Amino acid sequence: MLLQPGRICIKRLGRDAGSKAVIMTVEKDGFVKIITTERQKERRCNPAHLEMLNEIINVNNKEEITKTLGIQPKKDQKTEKKK
Repeated sequence: MLLQPGRICIKRLGRDAGSKAVIMTVEKDGFVKIITTERQKERRCNPAHLEMLNEIINVNNKEEITKTLGIQPKKDQKTEKKK
């Protein structure tokens, strides 16, 4: 089954074309929710715009997602203001 949560893929079309993505959820209408290296917010995507890779990760593990996509964790703004 290609469309499953945790599947690593490459976005082929759209604003994020060429960036790595992780499928977070599969919707009933056939679309998927993904997170890409360019935009870390979940976005709705047509699976025809994705090139599937043979890697699968655990979507419940945030550290594994950030490591796979190469996303730098955001610094906490509250701790920065105190410094």
